[in-house]
Amino acid sequence: MAEPTPSPARYEPADVTFGFLLTGAVGVLTAVALCAGFVIWLYPDATQDHRLASPLPVYPAPRLQASPHNDLVQFTAAELKRLNSTGWVDKQHGIVHIPIDDAMRRIAQQGIADWPRPAGGKP
Repeated sequence: MAEPTPSPARYEPADVTFGFLLTGAVGVLTAVALCAGFVIWLYPDATQDHRLASPLPVYPAPRLQASPHNDLVQFTAAELKRLNSTGWVDKQHGIVHIPIDDAMRRIAQQGIADWPRPAGGKP
């Protein structure tokens, strides 16, 4: 048995009339105009231009970063340099900073004062 072929698609002029389209377009434009009018009524000062006076004020830190990647690279390099070097933290009180590896080695050898010892007695 052969399949029946459907009839070709046709335009039905009675589906949507020009008057219906015109009414819909006028309704949408009216709704947009009413919403715009409501917003202007709700915020009357929003339509005024409020520009900053020249020159622009200088704002306190933190400032925007012009190049965040370069700032991060410089920050990381400075931190690594400080972590891997020796220097004074407070010279009056005799406080210094030492490289992390040295500090970890000293802690492993000497232990921490007032830290509980293991049951065997060795640190």
